[in-house]
Amino acid sequence: MLGSNGVRVAEFFAGIGLVRLAVERLKWNVVFANDIEPFKARMYEANFGLDDFQLGDIRDIAGADVPDIEVATASFPCTDLSLAGRREGLDGEQSSMFWEFARVIEEMDSRRPRAVMLENVPSFASSRGGQDLKDALGRLSELGYDSEVIRLDARHFVPQSRNRLFVCARRADGPGQDGWRLAFGSHGAAVVPEVPPAPPLDDLMEDLPQDALEWWDEERAGRLVDSLSETQRERFEARRSEGELRWATAYRRTRSGRAVWELRRDGISGCLRTARGGSSRQAVVQAGRGEFRVRWMTPREYARLQGAPDFTIPDTVSKNQALSGFGDAVCVPAL
Repeated sequence: MLGSNGVRVAEFFAGIGLVRLAVERLKWNVVFANDIEPFKARMYEANFGLDDFQLGDIRDIAGADVPDIEVATASFPCTDLSLAGRREGLDGEQSSMFWEFARVIEEMDSRRPRAVMLENVPSFASSRGGQDLKDALGRLSELGYDSEVIRLDARHFVPQSRNRLFVCARRADGPGQDGWRLAFGSHGAAVVPEVPPAPPLDDLMEDLPQDALEWWDEERAGRLVDSLSETQRERFEARRSEGELRWATAYRRTRSGRAVWELRRDGISGCLRTARGGSSRQAVVQAGRGEFRVRWMTPREYARLQGAPDFTIPDTVSKNQALSGFGDAVCVPAL
């Protein structure tokens, strides 16, 4: 039965809580959340408190630990599914945590939630020739769920190219029918408030003072420009000659064995990632009126590009931890 305050949700692999932020827009209630990363728990606490949060390994969670819920969400680790990883799939050390999530759901027995939502990278569908997704859907079927797979790009909601795969599953037995319509709508699409068009990238960039320490010095910024290909240099010079200052994102690529910078020309950012490597971090270039400046993207800009502009970033986490927290998270309006 539904709780007196609406749909009750358990948020597994909760990270910093952006799934919670999304479902609360629907007036749903997160009554259980779990993640293993202490710094993510600190970010979660700063925004939602820890009354419903359990810090620790999902392998230590039993079905009996989870309260009665209608919906369970799982943004399980993508490390072994990602094209940038080792592609060990659901047998990998990190992505195999899906099986632990399935175990918890199984242990809930008759209390299994009416609906389940999985979120991961698009390469989940191609991992091990498609076998991993097939196995995951098969496991959900064993647990009594019918599933639908949806691919969605966050660029429809925010100026960020972020493709994600969502598996929306409902209980196949009678009570699940009502839960499915309640949780995901009668046609399998999530019932979400109307979302306005994506704002331009320029509107989401922080207006830092010219003498802010975040700006790269002239030599470092010059090295970025020097690495641009001929086509990229033409794009950069055209942007610099414009009559107003505008923003573009830049990212490093390896071309012919050489690290180079490339500018996006579509007015959006690339997919935000964790800040664990140089190629995963994005720089932003402000150019126009014959000048230009360069710096790394800030945590606040990550928050805005993830649809969480007012998210509290506590002083207890480092800048790189904040970037990683957002890079691992779900884009709020896309959920």
